[in-house]
Amino acid sequence: RMRSKNMPQLVGWIFVSAIWFLGACGGESSPQGGAGAGPLPALSDAEPFGAGGGINSHEAGADSLGDEPSIIAEHSLEAGDEPTLTEGGAEVDGKVGDDGSSCSPYITHVTSVVYGAGAGFGQNAFPRIVLGPPSGAGCCKGSLSVLSLGEGGSIVVELGETIIDGPGPDFIVFENPFNVGLDPQNPFADLGTVEVSADGVTWAGFPCTARAYPYGSCAGWHPVLANPASNQIDPLDPAVAGGDSFDLADLPGGSGISEARYVRITDRADVSGDFDLDAVAVVHGRCR
Repeated sequence: RMRSKNMPQLVGWIFVSAIWFLGACGGESSPQGGAGAGPLPALSDAEPFGAGGGINSHEAGADSLGDEPSIIAEHSLEAGDEPTLTEGGAEVDGKVGDDGSSCSPYITHVTSVVYGAGAGFGQNAFPRIVLGPPSGAGCCKGSLSVLSLGEGGSIVVELGETIIDGPGPDFIVFENPFNVGLDPQNPFADLGTVEVSADGVTWAGFPCTARAYPYGSCAGWHPVLANPASNQIDPLDPAVAGGDSFDLADLPGGSGISEARYVRITDRADVSGDFDLDAVAVVHGRCR
């Protein structure tokens, strides 16, 4: 009779104990955060990618983050193409990337890239990391969605649209500079020289020689504001998108280039910092 009376209480105690045990073993939140997020690769230390410039200095000045984002490696070489290692880094010949629309106003292929000393950041997501619209982080923080070219490194990209000469700026190059202390006259800049070509053979460049603010026709000194993933700023509007705008009409006289399908960006090795490419956008273009 006593056992029968205490049986429900005993069952209840066992039930409560089981719930407590399960909660203690499985109730800890995932260190990755985010509902439904699976395990991610460990963040790698960005220190080897060049202290004193490039991505290290950007993130130390912006939010003290120096780690490379954990993005699954995505190399997409065409059949038969293999990376060719060089003393200054790695070179990839041929087109790499997605088969983008011939009417995309952004990069659809990477024709070649030569990495300089200190490169490495963003290569685990190459070429995807430079395709499509920019991932701007605003006036005072550098985006992590970039490919570092390293000291003196260069990249040749193909655009979905052909750039044509229209009124005002014709295309925009997006890096990841930011204004130090909210001061637009004190940008943390990683400078690069921009060249354009209609056929990938004959090139004309925008002079980039400045060593102090303002940096003239260099790329890499205007913060990137547009980011379709997080705001409504039009990446194709030079008045609001941020980044560095270029007008084909400003090419040196006699260049003979009135339209362009390819853009080449080369890091300025004579100044501190490594150029970090986010995106390129066509303002005035036509489908090819």
